[in-house]
Amino acid sequence: MKTGIWLLAIFVGACFASASLAADTTNATAQAAATNSALPKLVDLGAGKCIPCKAMMPIIEDLKKNYEGKLIVEFIDVWKNPDAGKPYKINLIPTQIFYSADGKELFRHEGFFGKDDILAKWKELGVNLSARSQ
Repeated sequence: MKTGIWLLAIFVGACFASASLAADTTNATAQAAATNSALPKLVDLGAGKCIPCKAMMPIIEDLKKNYEGKLIVEFIDVWKNPDAGKPYKINLIPTQIFYSADGKELFRHEGFFGKDDILAKWKELGVNLSARSQ
């Protein structure tokens, strides 16, 4: 009988330790998200094999590189990972979604969107982006 009680105690202790570890991981993830949320964000939803999406790729990469530390730029391939695109409720690809630093959606565009147009839209939305280099 004592062995059963010890096994139960060990199991309960392991469950609490696991829950504590999960909470720590969740807290770390939340802290990382909070740090990132201090910046405006552009999410481009598309696919690597879609023609207009392929035309967006160099623009997205350029924005990631030249506006690092001023803008978060994320690409989601909804053909490779359909579940990742579901929360965004997109109708077609590519779709670009502009978010404020606090995570509020500011604007949504469907189709190809050129770099100058993207930068002009950020300016119109009141977000001042000065590139590191161009």
